[in-house]
Amino acid sequence: MYKAAQNFLALLDKKQKMQTMYPFDTAERYTRHFVPKDDRKGISLNEMNTQQRNAAVKLMKTALSEEGYKKASAIMSLEKVLKVMENRAENDHYRDTGKYFFTIFNDPSEKGIWGWRLDGHHLSFSFCSESNRLVSGTPGFFGANPAIVLSGPEKGLEILKEETELALELLHALNKEQLQKTIINPVAPADIITYNNRKAMIEKLEGLSYRDMSKDQQKIFLQLLSVYIHRYTHLFAAGMMNDAETAGMDNLLFAWAGSMEDGPGHPKYYRIQGPTIIIEYDNTQNNGNHIHSVVRDLKNDFGGDALLEHYKNSH
Repeated sequence: MYKAAQNFLALLDKKQKMQTMYPFDTAERYTRHFVPKDDRKGISLNEMNTQQRNAAVKLMKTALSEEGYKKASAIMSLEKVLKVMENRAENDHYRDTGKYFFTIFNDPSEKGIWGWRLDGHHLSFSFCSESNRLVSGTPGFFGANPAIVLSGPEKGLEILKEETELALELLHALNKEQLQKTIINPVAPADIITYNNRKAMIEKLEGLSYRDMSKDQQKIFLQLLSVYIHRYTHLFAAGMMNDAETAGMDNLLFAWAGSMEDGPGHPKYYRIQGPTIIIEYDNTQNNGNHIHSVVRDLKNDFGGDALLEHYKNSH
């Protein structure tokens, strides 16, 4: 990853580098916006030449799994679908596949502490590295609008299909008693509860525990958990899973709110919550055809406090 970041920076001119690079201990590192926005920090794909764009893509591929990268690319491409759906003019750049920004915090190195961010509409990830080890990859946000493309050349496209279908499969596998624990509200919240907050926090522990699921239900639950964790590279995903197992799988809770039916017109929300992780999925906007989903590492979000202290002490 550090080599890919170095190669990317080497292709930028002086002005572009100043635009892209920040200190590691800047407050900017905690800024993220998954809504359409023009005034983001960093350098956008629109401001890069072909060689620079290719280098930015290589940097993405060092952090995301093959499936994760495919979903990220597809999410970017949805901007074209939205532009047509909203009848926007050709010179209107509110929806724009090039408005995804790369920011690097501190000099990328094999031994030091540094990080980078990818930020744009429905795609926002923060990565931190220490001694050539990926310490953190969260917050990690994927969104999809529309969740299912209903018309046009891309009709039927459903980028976050697994995230939806596996959760519904698990929900429908539960018995009446389990559902009473799982369904925390008949109405889904308007958005993910952690939103873009600096600290990921959901105070109330609610839902059905992994311990109270049958073996078959646990199998579906683990498939769902894996879909989110394996947005990342294999080794990093294995580390996240190990953290969850060490903290106790029985401490993981599955909670649901809103409709139990699939498809547009059925707003729904669910989350997986445990000592080390919060995963949220919300599909309520645009009449239940607009998904927000996020992975938050409760210990290492944005690199964690310990990494920041280490950085400050070493400097």
